[in-house]
Amino acid sequence: MSRHTEPTTFHVATDREPASTVIAGFSQYGLAGLTAADFLVDHLELEQTGHLGAEGLPTITPFENGRPRHPTRLFSRDDLDVTFLVGELFVPNSLAEPFSRTILDWTERANVDEIAVLSGAPFPHGPAEHRAFYVASDDYRAEHFPDDEPAVSEDPAASEDPATGDEPAASKDPAAGDEPAEVAAPDTPDTADPGTVQPMTNGFLDGTNAALMARSMESDLRGCVYVTPVHPQVPDVDAAVRLVEAVEEVYELGVDTGPLEAFAYQIGEYYRTLAERLEEHADEEQPADRMFM
Repeated sequence: MSRHTEPTTFHVATDREPASTVIAGFSQYGLAGLTAADFLVDHLELEQTGHLGAEGLPTITPFENGRPRHPTRLFSRDDLDVTFLVGELFVPNSLAEPFSRTILDWTERANVDEIAVLSGAPFPHGPAEHRAFYVASDDYRAEHFPDDEPAVSEDPAASEDPATGDEPAASKDPAAGDEPAEVAAPDTPDTADPGTVQPMTNGFLDGTNAALMARSMESDLRGCVYVTPVHPQVPDVDAAVRLVEAVEEVYELGVDTGPLEAFAYQIGEYYRTLAERLEEHADEEQPADRMFM
């Protein structure tokens, strides 16, 4: 039985229309995505332009220097075509669908082209997987990762000799000599440049991330979840750095990740308190994105 006894509704209130791209970080395991999004807002000197409200859901009201603020806020800047959504409010799995629908209905009304979520997930990994990965809709991949599109398989009939039915001998350039051509092996998560974002091999998304991605597969909204492995410490600064670097690689915002560690240290105690609130919720109420390398 759900612990929420009254209907829960969400709404978005904004002072201005969002940019064509929305990047979000939510209150999830390890707080890596939230830390990354919060840092980007601070580093890019964005101003609050709206918030997302929740009625009927146990909430928090953060405050700083005696001033309260909404837990889920929107940030923009006139000369930057990106709006950030920073969500400190924990949204349980049971409410992920209406929460996501509110965000997506708003992006549709505002003609947002794409949405990207920064997220950490506690999946098994080795040192080689300390990188950022992506799970993206086809149109997002085509826009930002065209080199990762799967190769089109050849027509089997074209690979046979029409006279014998055998596979044809490899063609050879007369000027190339007798040495076989060298073929470069494709990058894999173990061999690729650590600075490049790689497609996640397989697994499944859960909660808000899953709902956002499901809509992106069925609409014109390009969607992506950037995910990186996280550890129990809060905030996981290394994971947050990887997510910021992924954003910088894709969107070229001119962000320096150097100050992030100091930023995380400054807000560390606040985030640790926030993490304790997450732990109060039952395991079945927490998103559990599962990835497999």
